[in-house]
Amino acid sequence: MIGRRMASCVVALLTLAGTARAEQFVLFDTTFTYTKEDADNSKPSKSHYYVKEGMLNPDRPKNWVSPVDYRNGTVHIRTEVLEKPAGGEPTTWSLCYIPNKGQKNGYGCTGTVVYKEKGVYEQDISMKAFWENDSILWDQGIKQMDLVIKDNSGGAGHAHKRADHEKFFPTKVRITMIQVSAGSKYDPSLLPKPSASLDD
Repeated sequence: MIGRRMASCVVALLTLAGTARAEQFVLFDTTFTYTKEDADNSKPSKSHYYVKEGMLNPDRPKNWVSPVDYRNGTVHIRTEVLEKPAGGEPTTWSLCYIPNKGQKNGYGCTGTVVYKEKGVYEQDISMKAFWENDSILWDQGIKQMDLVIKDNSGGAGHAHKRADHEKFFPTKVRITMIQVSAGSKYDPSLLPKPSASLDD
């Protein structure tokens, strides 16, 4: 009898685990067209696309450490390349968290995959793995995201500097960042529908 009860408990726990949803939220979901003129005239920095208040999720947590720990979780980055010049030039976007309060460098950046063609690209990145992630005071929250179009040469490879800039512009992308809490896994069923994205 005890064995049967224990087996029933195990089955119940597995059922609960299978139906549990990830602790996650969409930081932003934006679709925009970006031209060489946009890159040259973006301020304060060139080749930047700024995702500011009004484009960020207004219900994002003020504290990313507690009561839900997003700081030690992952970020799911979905990049949908809708338009891109022909030629297959490697392209990427740096995705920089701008905090309400920082330290040391004052901000930190992850990024999309390096892509060559139109399509959908998805990845999960540890929030402890990207450049200067510890320069952000995560318990103070995030006020802005800076998206920077680059080639694949490294941090300084801003696309507007390239003599062959026509290989990068114009482009149209939909970029979505979903924050997943520590110990949870990304749930794709919670991805916003295209109609819910904040279009430029």
